[in-house]
Amino acid sequence: MTTRDNAPAAIKLSARHLWKVYGPGADGFFDSTGPRLGAEQSLREMRAHGHMPAVIDVSFDVREGEIFVIMGLSGSGKSTVIRCLSRLVEPTHGEVKLDGEDLLGKSTAELIEIRRHKMGMVFQNFSLLPHLTVFENVAFPLKLQGLGLKDRRRRVEHVIALVGLEGRESSFPDELSGGQQQRVGIARSLAVEPDVWLLDEPFSALDPLIRRQMQDEFLRIQNTLKKSIVFITHDFLEALRIADRMAIMRDGRIVQIGTPRELLLNPADAYVAEFTCDVPRSRLLTAGDFAVAGPAQAASMATVAGETGFDRLVEQLARNPDGLQVNDRHGARLGIITAASMVQTLASFTPVSPHAS
Repeated sequence: MTTRDNAPAAIKLSARHLWKVYGPGADGFFDSTGPRLGAEQSLREMRAHGHMPAVIDVSFDVREGEIFVIMGLSGSGKSTVIRCLSRLVEPTHGEVKLDGEDLLGKSTAELIEIRRHKMGMVFQNFSLLPHLTVFENVAFPLKLQGLGLKDRRRRVEHVIALVGLEGRESSFPDELSGGQQQRVGIARSLAVEPDVWLLDEPFSALDPLIRRQMQDEFLRIQNTLKKSIVFITHDFLEALRIADRMAIMRDGRIVQIGTPRELLLNPADAYVAEFTCDVPRSRLLTAGDFAVAGPAQAASMATVAGETGFDRLVEQLARNPDGLQVNDRHGARLGIITAASMVQTLASFTPVSPHAS
């Protein structure tokens, strides 16, 4: 994420050298600087003594207004990471900072206040209170904050409208569809006006059509609110739709961090390539990626902006079979595109499965 002058946005949330090791006495493997015997030797010692390292030396930053997606297969450690950020799971070692403040050094009372006022959390299990109406479910965390009735009503009405549930305020959870229940969960987490929004596979229990609708709704809300978000998923196509940047985890470690485009076009290893091998590269390619050197007479061709997306580019090429000239945002010539050059470029971006012989 960048600001209007292209400077990086401020860091909102950061994790540094984060570890979570399950088993009694796990903190004995660490001193103030990290694993006592070095990472790999300490890991062998942990496992030899029956301990389970679930998160291993994880570091990343989340910037203001950024959607940072963490993805991986089941058991990769992604859900443990997001719980460590909020200290629903206590990290064994490392550092978590929100606005520069050390969350791991906070007392229980301070942490409760941070969760109530600065963090919104949404999980796969909607966890709605069945005896409360939609309005009452959304208002519940505000009541815990001690907010007055008038202010509670104002906030609840605002977020219910934001998630498109007007008219369902008096409904109970069992009177709602799965997608509507998820919207209530999202509205409840937003009602506290959090600085950071933590979402752990919030749409994975939904049917595919509803899931896509909820992704659209999520992006619409984010476009309005510009929250700093950590979003957990195991679905690369979902990550592709929503992520500004993403991290792929394997066996408790982060394998690669980058934009969806960087991970698709430049996977760090075979594991990342396996995640991305079924994703059409055309979804992220723009006219600038297809531009090749062309003759001087190309100046008479129709022009297209370098950031033009693939679908729009195909439409324009169909109307201009002789080809297109590609210009950057300042009008400088980047090259040309013909049908033949486009096919050749697409072929160069076609992934080969790591399992291919």
